[in-house]
Amino acid sequence: MHRLIALFVTLAIPFLGPQAAAQQQPPVMQGLFLLTDYPAQTVRAGETATVRVKLQNSGLAPEAMALALSGVPAGWKIDILGGGQPVASAMPGQNESVSLQLRVEVPKDDKPGSHQVALSAKGARLQSVELPLTLTVGTEAPAKLSLKSRLPSLRGTPRSSFEYTVTVGNDSGKDLTVALSAQGPANFQTTFTEGFGSNEISSIPIEAGQTKDIKVKVTPPRDVKADDYPVLVKVAAEGATADLRVTLQISGQGRLALSTKDGRLSGEAEIGKASAYTLVLVNDGTAAVAEIEMSGTVPANWKVEFNPKTIPTLAPNEKKEVQVLVTPADKAIAGDYVASFRATARGESSAADFRITVTTSTLWGLVGVGIIAVALLVLLGAVARFGRR
Repeated sequence: MHRLIALFVTLAIPFLGPQAAAQQQPPVMQGLFLLTDYPAQTVRAGETATVRVKLQNSGLAPEAMALALSGVPAGWKIDILGGGQPVASAMPGQNESVSLQLRVEVPKDDKPGSHQVALSAKGARLQSVELPLTLTVGTEAPAKLSLKSRLPSLRGTPRSSFEYTVTVGNDSGKDLTVALSAQGPANFQTTFTEGFGSNEISSIPIEAGQTKDIKVKVTPPRDVKADDYPVLVKVAAEGATADLRVTLQISGQGRLALSTKDGRLSGEAEIGKASAYTLVLVNDGTAAVAEIEMSGTVPANWKVEFNPKTIPTLAPNEKKEVQVLVTPADKAIAGDYVASFRATARGESSAADFRITVTTSTLWGLVGVGIIAVALLVLLGAVARFGRR
């Protein structure tokens, strides 16, 4: 018997399931709706306020809806805006909405109190809808700003780009133009850009109750020492201020410089003979440089050798002399040539161009003089012999 009951229940579930599911699902809402996040707002005498409204079409065929206001207090001016321009009607598509704004201008001498205003939308076929609003004239509240960042501390080297994303909030009841500034250590450069822009800015407009993201880029000087450096970011508008301290955690970094003792980057060499020059390698950074390798680029068929070829490490402010032997090719022509010497490490390098003046050897000069002398003797002998005839 129990088995028969269980079998009956099992067979009955598929037939009852769709009906039960339909009863559990909420009914689909259809119609036209005027919506706002804040149907009761405070406005201030002598100022302009904005009320954001949305005309929502849920499941209906599109139709132009005429817009109208009622209950506007005497002396007040309320404009219906769409896309920033005055509009008289709106037509949302099926299951779509249209954003509207009410620009409310309150006279300067208006007294505190509440007023009931209604916005209506009416079509030729569809039933009209109405949105009641309560606008209360209140006293002016002082401006208020907020400033925060998710990553207020960044780490890098003197060559890093320290860029902070900062959120500026206008916690006031009116739109503000917010001035931006920063205070940092000497020779630190600070610039501001909008969240997704590249143009530098010094101020930014923020609507009442809204926030905007800005980027603060801090560039330290190249010779800065390893340490933590604070930068104070400030915002200000109509007497309201807010500040945020961000930190640059700068680690040390080596910096190579290649030159000679006297700074003279030139020398002389003879064809086919090795000439020695003394280079000076300096680390004028703030951290040691390891695994330095010397190399050079010389004209074709020339030879270049370094002693030492590699340097294990070079501490900050340490100097190291490197001997370089350059041998011009046997068939080189006398003249000026350029050789390039380089010191390369992980992440660091330095190069110096060296001008080498190549001359022929003294022996070849003497041979040339001898050949000229023999030619002169032969010429004189020929003149003497044939001159008698």
